[in-house]
Amino acid sequence: MSADVRRILRLALPPARRLWAAIALGALSAACAVALLGASAWLITYAAEQPPVLFLSMAVVGVRAFALGRAFFRYLERLAGHDAAFRQLPAIRSSLYARLVPLAPDGVRGNRSGDVLSRLADDVDELQNHSLRVVQPLVTSGVIALGSVVATFLLLPEAGGALLAMLVLAAIAGSVVNSWAAGAAERRVAPLRAELTAGILDLVRNVDVLTAYDALPDAQRRVREASERLTGAVRARAAGLGLTAGVVSLLAGGATVLGLVFGIPAVDTGRIGGPVLAVIALLPLAVFEVFGMVPLALGAWRQVTASAQRIAEAAPATLPAGVPVDGPDARPLTIDGVPTVRLSGMSARWPGTDLPVLHDIDLELAPGERVLLTGPTGAGKTALAHVLVRFLDHEGSVAIDGVETRDARQDDVRRVVGLCEQQPYLFDADLRQNLLFARETATDDELLAVLHRVGLAEWAAEREGLATRVGERGALVSGGQAQRIALARALLADFPVLVVDEPTANVDVAAADRVVADILRTADEDGRTVLLISHTDVPPALITRRIELEDGRIRGAAAAA
Repeated sequence: MSADVRRILRLALPPARRLWAAIALGALSAACAVALLGASAWLITYAAEQPPVLFLSMAVVGVRAFALGRAFFRYLERLAGHDAAFRQLPAIRSSLYARLVPLAPDGVRGNRSGDVLSRLADDVDELQNHSLRVVQPLVTSGVIALGSVVATFLLLPEAGGALLAMLVLAAIAGSVVNSWAAGAAERRVAPLRAELTAGILDLVRNVDVLTAYDALPDAQRRVREASERLTGAVRARAAGLGLTAGVVSLLAGGATVLGLVFGIPAVDTGRIGGPVLAVIALLPLAVFEVFGMVPLALGAWRQVTASAQRIAEAAPATLPAGVPVDGPDARPLTIDGVPTVRLSGMSARWPGTDLPVLHDIDLELAPGERVLLTGPTGAGKTALAHVLVRFLDHEGSVAIDGVETRDARQDDVRRVVGLCEQQPYLFDADLRQNLLFARETATDDELLAVLHRVGLAEWAAEREGLATRVGERGALVSGGQAQRIALARALLADFPVLVVDEPTANVDVAAADRVVADILRTADEDGRTVLLISHTDVPPALITRRIELEDGRIRGAAAAA
């Protein structure tokens, strides 16, 4: 088990005072259950001898008290245990989010969104069982088993030794059977659950494309097969748990038989009475009911560790090479006006790859320039954009007004250099909320003004204004409108340097020229620097320079006419 997995498991445990409170209440409930059976056996057997009722009063009160105590403490244990476990889930998710933030977006490029969602939801939820189904049952069972063995030993040493032997055998045999019958299935449940979630998410998101290309039946078949595999693993796990419970019950019966084997001769010799024999014979049934949680706890441990391993893989403590991270000496970056951005001998590679995607880039973006960056697919244009906003680490030099970006705080760099991505993310909310994301203090008048600047004021007025819904991931707006909303957000954020990555990728040909022209015109009005990344050509009058990128290298630059 790696140190990262151990750290996650420690984080899943509630604070000691909450955990031990739940364990203490669970032990009291289990002790009442064992005492209830023992007191009931003694009371019924002793009552058969028809003693004076006065001699039975204390046992009658004890039976009632233990019966009430079992339910009462069980309720409190469930309440305290689940409250403590649920309180830890936000801390686990916050920790996971905090570790995912430095990875995004380039450090998680190889993960399917459905799989990441499963790790954030299902696998984190599984960690609550670390305390509920592993730690609490093991500690409670150990305490009750030890107390019961001691009590039985005091009544009849041979019976106490037999009970101890059967408990040890039950722990070993139950664990072996559980591992053999359910171990593989328990380890498969989490990955199969993630596979099903990813398949369903892909199907729902891409149902229109799948339908258009007659691929929907195949996608549905993949989801159905994933569901069947998950169902099979869950059934195999359930069968293993049932078999484990059967083995434990069989050994519980064996403990009762051994109690009678040792107890009957002791009654004949007068060492113990009939009521004590009943206690010795029936007490193992209650003890094994509690102790039966031990093999099941080991099964739950396998599931918990499998989920912890998946979480650790999704957000490793050590970031992969290529993902930038703020060092302890990172300093604030303060810029007045529009800065100069200079790249000297800059190279970069995608995380998890060995070959550089950019080689020895030398480039200067002067204040107010409008630079067009072109090149074929895979030339490294998006990688260059990600280097500028510190999504991607680099070798060589990238400086803003002489300050190396790797020496500055990433958040400060991203306040200076903003990125309008190829597929801008729009939240499933109204237009107002999608714009306030850039500057939450903006007034409605400021939002309408920026919509006017990007050419969306009339479109919004024809609908519900700022209350216009954009749909999940912008499903209710066109590609051009999504790009204009992204540009409006960039203007609200007031980035001095703006990198626009393929603004016409999802825009029809008729609207593409207008989108590009509006982006460059709007940026020029504010005097900000623009690096426009585009496959398509741009009229020379709109730009100051053109740069071509090929195979990760700048091939040439020419001044626009």
